[in-house]
Amino acid sequence: MSLTPHPISEKEYIARFNFAQREILHGNSFLLNLTFPTYVGRNLALYTIFYHASAPYRLLVNGQFLCYSPESFITITDDKISTYPMKGTIDARFPNAEILLLSNTKELFEHYTIVDLMRNDLAMVSSQVTVERFRYMDKIETSRGTILQTSSQISGKLPKNWNKHIGTILLKLMPAGSISGAPKQKTVEIIEYAEIAPRGFYTGIMGVFDGFSVDSAVLIRFVRRDEKGDFYYHSGGGITWRSDAKEEYNELLEKIYVPTV
Repeated sequence: MSLTPHPISEKEYIARFNFAQREILHGNSFLLNLTFPTYVGRNLALYTIFYHASAPYRLLVNGQFLCYSPESFITITDDKISTYPMKGTIDARFPNAEILLLSNTKELFEHYTIVDLMRNDLAMVSSQVTVERFRYMDKIETSRGTILQTSSQISGKLPKNWNKHIGTILLKLMPAGSISGAPKQKTVEIIEYAEIAPRGFYTGIMGVFDGFSVDSAVLIRFVRRDEKGDFYYHSGGGITWRSDAKEEYNELLEKIYVPTV
């Protein structure tokens, strides 16, 4: 199952990219996640796409939106909290794709930045924060082929009564650093000017809390139906001072896919 994208023009994307990068060069942000909606059709069946998509996390609000997310937000088990920021994407069809991704200095800087941000975020709610895995590789099969993405795992120790304060914990950690940037508050302000429309539920959080554990995900790989019946796929990527506008525009397009088994 595939989607037919009609994206924002490269010219408009570059103009908004340049605005975001100027803010970075002025020192107002170090990493900024820039996203846009892409028109993908009018007669899509969210229910059908939902049941054809293969992903670690899926959510369907029928008639409104669906999400098939590869990115965990936080998990909590046995008083241990972990977060798994995902930064760095490449088409696996490129020769030596894994080496190209791991050796890309822009992607490395972006990943270091998000890991540092999430370490600081977890330190607000837990102790003994450590990076357990750094830049491990995920392979995702899509209707257009395989893509590779890098993630890290950062963990900390929660107090025994954490389950009585789960709302406070989540609010302190939101929005997810991987879809906002650093420093978080100022970067979110810049995003509001740089993007063409409010994100709505896109890049929010979904999950399950049973009183003893938490499993949650970031709402990315997201298809939304608007009030006119048109469907939009939301995607984007992290911008740093090293970023190239055309490469980032291509990454926005690469992320418009339905994952397959």
